[in-house]
This record gives sequence, C-alpha cells and structure tokens, in this order.
Amino acid sequence: MSLVLNAELQDLLESRGPRYTSYPTALMFNTGFGAADFERALQARDAQAPLSLYVHIPYCRSLCYYCACTKIVTRNDARIARYLNALLQEIEWLGRHLGGSRRLQQLHFGGGSPSGLAPEQLGVIMEALHEVVDFEPDEAIAAAIEVDPRTVGGAELRVYRALGFNRISFGVQDFDQQVQSAVNRVQSALHVQRLIESARTLGYRGINADLIYGLPHQTVESFSRTVDTLAAMMPDRIAVYSYAHLPDVFKAQRLIDAHALPTGSRKVELFLAAQERLAAVGYQHIGMDHFSRPGDELAQALADGSLQRNFQGYSTHAGCDIVGLGMSAISQVGAVYAQNVKSDRDYEALVAQGPATERGLQLTPGDLIRRDLIQKLMCRTELDLVAFSAEHGIDFGAYFAHEHGALLRLQALGLLQLSDTRLAITPLGRYFLRPICAVFDAHRAPGATQRYSQAA
Repeated sequence: MSLVLNAELQDLLESRGPRYTSYPTALMFNTGFGAADFERALQARDAQAPLSLYVHIPYCRSLCYYCACTKIVTRNDARIARYLNALLQEIEWLGRHLGGSRRLQQLHFGGGSPSGLAPEQLGVIMEALHEVVDFEPDEAIAAAIEVDPRTVGGAELRVYRALGFNRISFGVQDFDQQVQSAVNRVQSALHVQRLIESARTLGYRGINADLIYGLPHQTVESFSRTVDTLAAMMPDRIAVYSYAHLPDVFKAQRLIDAHALPTGSRKVELFLAAQERLAAVGYQHIGMDHFSRPGDELAQALADGSLQRNFQGYSTHAGCDIVGLGMSAISQVGAVYAQNVKSDRDYEALVAQGPATERGLQLTPGDLIRRDLIQKLMCRTELDLVAFSAEHGIDFGAYFAHEHGALLRLQALGLLQLSDTRLAITPLGRYFLRPICAVFDAHRAPGATQRYSQAA
C-alpha cells in the first residue's frame, strides 16, 4: 500500500517512543535486582524450556558518528583478548547454572561489530557455546551474525557459515557518498552486492540489510536511489530504521552537522518513499520499520500468527528464554530481566566471580499481562479479546478502561478497529505499532520522549 498521511498522522509518525523489544522497557530496570536474583531465576526454569542466546561483541575498528549502540572503538588486540577471555568465563558460568542441557533454538551475535573479530576468535566462542548447550540442527536453529561490510569479504562469510551461522545481517545505512562521508561510514554498493551474492551462494537462509533514514544530507531522491539499489540485490529482509539525534546522550553524534539533518515532515517523506519503493518491488511490511520478501519466514509467521518479538527484533521462535552474554547484554528469563554492566573492564572483573548483572527487573502480574498484550499487538494483525481475557483471568474492557479513550482516538485515525470482542490493527496501523502499544505502557510518563527514535 502507498501511505498518504494527514498532518495528525505525520505528527504521530514523528513522535518518539520505545521499540518494545521488551516490556517494561530497559529504562525501568533497577539496581535493586542483582546477580543473585538472576541466578535464582535461571536455576528455577524448566530444563526443557527452549533457549535463545545473545552474544555482545562491543568492539569496532572505526567510529560511525550516528551509532547509539554500546560499543568500544579500538584496535587494541590485548584489550579484545581480555574481553574474550571474560566472555568464555561467563559461558562456563552459564553452563553450570542452566539446570540441565538446554536446546538452543536461536543465536545472535551483535555489537559493536562481531565481524571485527578474527575468525579464529569467533570459532573459540562457538566451541565454548557448544560445550554448554545443545544446538538444534542447522535447519531448525536461527544463528545470526551482524556484519560491518567494510570488514569482510567472501572468505570471512565462508568461515561464518562453517561455524554454524545461517543468517547474516549487513549494516548498509546508505549508499550515497555524501551521506556516508558525513557519518564516517564509507562502503560501496558493489561490495555489498558481492557480499549478498556470496551469502546466498554459501547457503545462508536469511540475509538482512539495514538502512537508516534521517541522516545528514539525505533527500527523498538520494534515499530512494539507495533503497532501489539495495532492493535490487534482493536481501530477504530490509529494516529501515529512524535515526535519533541525541548528541547529549551519544557523544559521537556531536560530530554530525545538525543543520544537515532532515527533520519534521522532510524526515517522514524519506520513510514514506522507502516504504513505497519496497512495496512496489514486492517487499511485504511486517511491522514498524521491517520489510521482508513474501517467502521469508517472517512473512509466513505474520500470516499464521506465530511471529514473535524480542531484544533482537522480530523472530519466529516462540517461548524462548533469552540469555545475554557480554557487557551490556540483556537477558529475559521467565518473569525477570537482567542486564550486565556496560563497561568491559567492570565486566571482566565481575565474571571472574559470577554473573556480571548490574540491574534488572522482576515483573509484576500486571506487567506480565501488559507484556503479553504488547507482544501480541506487535506481532499479530488481530487480537481476540475474549480469549485474551480468559487467558489472563480478566475482563479486557474493565481492566483497560483507562486506555479506552486513547484507543478510540487511534481508531478514528484509521490505525485500529475496536469492538467488545476484537482489536484489529489495520495495514496502516502496522506502521504505528509503537504509539499503539504505548497506550498500554503503564510505566511510561505522558509525553516522555527521552532516548527514543521516531515511531516509524
């Protein structure tokens, strides 16, 4: 569908809010939850519960000015080696506290830039993981690695595939040379094309590419060329993320010329142009800023109601405990969240004694109801309110009476359809999932926008 937005919808699309990869969001974590709490939660889980692992590799070889990730820019091999040794210690600790042999259904290496590690270093980490968990067969597991295209060639992709990775994500951001120079991320379209072709030849089941809109010097014309160029390479999935300019929070962003940033309606036009061009060549909108080819697992999961959302974004693996390894990594185990310390040196000191948990959260019964609701809204086109009420022992209308007025406003905007028995997200509404879900966020202060990107 081609999006035509009135002024009120444009304002809503420009509004900032959480991405709801968790509920409550990480801003609600507190230091009253510590390592002992996380250990108890992990050991209390059923040994048969499926498992997902996230491994954080924070190091990058160069600084991308737009980046808001937890990263460390260094070429200090000794520093990286110390961190990897600590990571191996944490993996060993995990093996002792899993409470039995767990089946690994999902694995994600993120950063930073995992591709900045030598293949041998990645191999050591994978070997350690195999010692503490049972990997599902290649056809069943989703094992993904994030890649900075500037740091790899076909040889590295071949090694990653041999190590067991079957999904790969390329950080493209933009192909326009002026934009690339302005954010210190220069790479050619031809190189990315060759990487995508190599990944396909090597048998990667899922090939993802990320774009960012709202970067300095982007215009509708230039960004449309980038989208067209990338879509012609036919990655299975394309994410079109909104750039959030928060230089007071992320120091690297102070190197960006704020006067060159597209803002307001100009920024919205970039996203609308990308959406229209992706739809024209057959990409299906999954939700918010994610698009996939019709045959991709995400499109199939959206259609059959099995789509999931977690800290790695959209997923097809339901019910997994998520354990985060490495500095700043977040775990979701049952009704708790736990996050590791955000400094590599603090992380190294703590894992020598046990988990590196710095903060977390024990969810209340009310949190669990709202988490399930937000998860379902993020991942389904329709929600049966009678079934949801029965599942949680509530009356939906009475329990969420305070939210009713906001839902009616969103219905008037054409974003959802609400009755006594059904809440359906319209095709237009799937671009506004963040403000729709924010209606049910009991922890978010009205008007709060800190540290969030735009709603699209």
